[in-house]
Amino acid sequence: MTNPLNHAPIRILVVDDHTLFRRGLTALLARDAGLSVVGDAADAGEALRKAKELQPDVILLDNHLPGVNGVDALPSLFEAAPDACILMLTVSEDEDDLAAALHGGASGYLLKTMEGDALTAAIHKAFHGDSIIAPEMMGKLIAAYKTAAPKPEPANSAISSAGSDKVISPVEQAMASLSPRELDILRGIARGDSNKEIAREHGIVETTVKIHVQHILRKLGVSSRVHAAVIASEQGLL
Repeated sequence: MTNPLNHAPIRILVVDDHTLFRRGLTALLARDAGLSVVGDAADAGEALRKAKELQPDVILLDNHLPGVNGVDALPSLFEAAPDACILMLTVSEDEDDLAAALHGGASGYLLKTMEGDALTAAIHKAFHGDSIIAPEMMGKLIAAYKTAAPKPEPANSAISSAGSDKVISPVEQAMASLSPRELDILRGIARGDSNKEIAREHGIVETTVKIHVQHILRKLGVSSRVHAAVIASEQGLL
């Protein structure tokens, strides 16, 4: 992947307590002209100082740090670098860590077992506003959202279908408003597919998928792909 002409590279701060991993990751990211590692840190305290000084665009943050865990450092890091997006990059597949990271405002949760090209693509996506979740964690994420989901709306807040006593919930109304193509794309979102993967599956361009995703989120009344995936799962779309 190359950086568009006249566009400054995405500035990255790497936070991990293993020196060899930081060096290896820095070398890996240097292969992408659109990325630039401007600093690194071995613990939360050093990360806060570097984030405040460097004001990076993206912070790659390990969770298992000495002293303060990465998820616990999120509020301070956002205060130090309010315009940065933070991607967790960790070995932890614990759903509590995942939930804590997303509730803390992290833009994504990635595993260190991922391929290098997938990581650089994830950084670009996060920088442009996408939420990125490791495919291995999507099932756990949906399960966590289901556990924490609010109780259904009372019957008097839903609408009965004409000529019957069946109560249609607001979520069912929203799902019914989706076109067949939007339902197909929502299935892809629920599987954790990227826009590129969905476009390839249905023989359409990625830009068209992006427009459909925006329409889906608006119709469902949600702001993230993750929430849309939870709804799709709860409604038996998979």
